[in-house]
Amino acid sequence: MKEIKFLNIIYLIFIILLTTSKLNAEIIILSSCDNKKDGFLKNEYILDLEQSLMTRNFVYNNKTFKKYRVTDLSVKKKNTSTKFIYKEDNKILTDKIGYPQFYTQLLFEIDNPNIMIKTVINNEEGISLMSSCKKIERFEKES
Repeated sequence: MKEIKFLNIIYLIFIILLTTSKLNAEIIILSSCDNKKDGFLKNEYILDLEQSLMTRNFVYNNKTFKKYRVTDLSVKKKNTSTKFIYKEDNKILTDKIGYPQFYTQLLFEIDNPNIMIKTVINNEEGISLMSSCKKIERFEKES
């Protein structure tokens, strides 16, 4: 009898681990994102929840490229950047950029096409709209 209970507990743990890992093996792609400040030919965010990485692929339009190229010759028209992310309730946040007293983060909400920027100065938090995306796709990673 004890052996059957032990097997049931092992089976239950296995099911819980299997369903939990499936939730983390998800990729969310936000594409055709309009930025409130700059213009882009391509602007997409890929959130890989299993690897805890956000990859941003973007291509500046000519006007924005020229604006940034004037002050920085290292600016490229086509770019890719990656940041670590973590999940907090139904929100996905990037790593903090800055100092403990002043930092910024990108903020994504599950199934929300808006990308926010969170700014914290001396524990005072401000959140503003940075970008709106026209398309959200969710994929389960296959093993």
